[in-house]
Amino acid sequence: MGKEGFLSPKAIGNRIKAKGLQKLRWYCQMCQKQCRDENGFKCHCMSESHQRQLLLASEDPNKIMDNFSQEFKNDFIELIKRRFGTKRVQNNIVYNEYINDREHVHMNSTQWETLTEFTKWLGKEGFCKVDETPKGWYIQYIDRDPETIRRQEELERKKKQDLDDQERSAKFIEEQVRRGQGGREPEVREYHYFTFNLAKGSCSSADGLSKASVALGPSALKAAGSGKRKDAPSTSEAKEKKKKSALDEIMEMEEQKKRSVRADHWLHPGIVIKVVTKRLGEKYHKKKGVIKEVQDKYTAVVKMIDTGDKLKLDQSHLETVIPAPGKRVLVLNGVYRDTEALLDSIDERKFSATLTLDSGRMKGRRVDGIAYEDFSKIAGSIMTSVT
Repeated sequence: MGKEGFLSPKAIGNRIKAKGLQKLRWYCQMCQKQCRDENGFKCHCMSESHQRQLLLASEDPNKIMDNFSQEFKNDFIELIKRRFGTKRVQNNIVYNEYINDREHVHMNSTQWETLTEFTKWLGKEGFCKVDETPKGWYIQYIDRDPETIRRQEELERKKKQDLDDQERSAKFIEEQVRRGQGGREPEVREYHYFTFNLAKGSCSSADGLSKASVALGPSALKAAGSGKRKDAPSTSEAKEKKKKSALDEIMEMEEQKKRSVRADHWLHPGIVIKVVTKRLGEKYHKKKGVIKEVQDKYTAVVKMIDTGDKLKLDQSHLETVIPAPGKRVLVLNGVYRDTEALLDSIDERKFSATLTLDSGRMKGRRVDGIAYEDFSKIAGSIMTSVT
């Protein structure tokens, strides 16, 4: 009878039995061989190949264990990073997913005897945040990737820039309020020291009442004095109310402007943009176009510069275009939204630029620290070629 082949019933049955996890007590880490029962493990330990592996391990057992420990640690951390990210998760959940791989390094061949001991070691070495609860040990991966740190710093820089814009707007409001108060103070003081024009000359309220009593008579003087005292406070109150309403109006307008400093939409007709989505294929990826129309604030009708094709794209599939210094741009977000400007210089380290405003009340003003995503190139001559 011939030797059984690869597709024989016995060979197929052996492969079916070998699927899944087997008992750890019948696994040989040195030979990386899993036995199905005690008899198979005993036969393996008596084999010549196993004896050779034991001789190699006896030469430097610490080095062998260190290698297994390093491999176990790397695979475990890689699983946390890829599967759970920076989420807080129980250590048993991660370990159960780790041992689902039949080729994994078993913990009994490493320097750690238990999963709890390994979890404490991860927290001590700073790979994860570790905390113990009544339900068990929880771990949270600490991402120290340079790219992740750079993105976090960029987000913090944007937040700081937004705060700076708000502070400048607040200072502008205070300046307007101060100017409004300074311009109306003389009118308020005028009613504190009112005078009466009586007889030939002018006199104060106290002297006028005493000297002019003979000429005018008691009844006329009383009527004049009482009438002036009633009119003065009413006029003062009207002026004061008018003053307060004007200041309140200025503050309300500036508050509304402050609240609308930044928006989550930036599309604007007539600017040059770049298509960043890969769903449209290489024909349009990284290609430039001009926004012809904006629909519902977040959707733009784009006409491609190279082909002339018209596409309807979402805001998330587009990004702004930074021209060379000296070109005209449009501010799309922030305090100077919808303001045309000239690009003076670019700060590649801070991902920002310096602009000179070219329209509005602040024409000619130089503004620093405008982020790349807050302005884009104006189509200009390009629009004539694509229309």
